[in-house]
Amino acid sequence: MKFIIFLLIIISFLNAEQYTFLVNKYDKEIELEAKIISNIATSSIKENIKLYIPEISNMEKDVYSKVFTLTDSCDDANFIFIKRNVNIDSLCKNEDKKLFFTNNYEKLLEDNRYLGAFFWNKSRPNITFIKTRLEKNKIKLPNDYDKFVEDF
Repeated sequence: MKFIIFLLIIISFLNAEQYTFLVNKYDKEIELEAKIISNIATSSIKENIKLYIPEISNMEKDVYSKVFTLTDSCDDANFIFIKRNVNIDSLCKNEDKKLFFTNNYEKLLEDNRYLGAFFWNKSRPNITFIKTRLEKNKIKLPNDYDKFVEDF
């Protein structure tokens, strides 16, 4: 009996490679996030979008590279999405003609460089833009985004 159980365990380990897709980490939230950021960026910038995300993970890089042209530095980008707690003062030498976006609502309120924020709240995506910052950057978003614009 022990031999049969041992044999079944060995056979299942040999076939386990067929099921590695169940173990591989793939996050649908990142894919949805990339699509939403793509819509926001294309609505905000009329030229080819060059995205920079500081400290981007390999999984994020794989997902975002399907939608964007990714750059390795802030200076080469025209759209910067700050997802982690990094010092943006040391990232970019020249911040002209660059749009900053974050995934943190508090950062959006504290720093005037951020145009808006995309963040998750109670497992739902939330988008917020600040009206005065949109006007300052002369960005006219489609009417679909009006419900996300806040006037402080």
